Amino acid sequence: MKIRNSLYASAFAATLFAISGCNSETVKANVCNPPEGHDLNQAMQQAKQDLSDICGYRFNAYFSQLMKIAEGDPQPANKEKFSDFMMWAHRTSLLSKRQARELYNRYFNVKYVSLMGDYNNCSTSCTRQQQLISEMQQELLDKEQGLLKISRDNSGYQRADRLLQETELVLEATCTACRSN
Repeated sequence: MKIRNSLYASAFAATLFAISGCNSETVKANVCNPPEGHDLNQAMQQAKQDLSDICGYRFNAYFSQLMKIAEGDPQPANKEKFSDFMMWAHRTSLLSKRQARELYNRYFNVKYVSLMGDYNNCSTSCTRQQQLISEMQQELLDKEQGLLKISRDNSGYQRADRLLQETELVLEATCTACRSN
């Protein structure tokens, strides 16, 4: 009888341990939900607090949600808010300096992150010409969100669009010249 009670006690303890483990995972999952609402400043504060604690692994989800919130109140000052957020993410080691800079530039700068690097020779640019243009077209959609929908920077977006068109022409001319050699 003693052995049987001991087995029941062990099974009960194991069940409690398993349940408490599940509950802590549920609590963690519920804590790491990106902010909701319409106030970008408040959402960024919550994001910083959550990401500093235990939610750093969800940085991309938080960033995406902050972008959506910012679309609800587009203004030029949002560029600076996101710049500050990226610098904070770097200082807290959520992102490297390069990651923070590239993420910011992808959305809020006319420069193309997908064009960074050495694309000035035949072997580098022409072997992946279509891929490069496709990456830049996708990035232009991100710039549309950041420059137009979030910060109302129409002239910046137009410059980015023009840069894409010019890059396509220069790349085509470069690759034509490379093929003729």
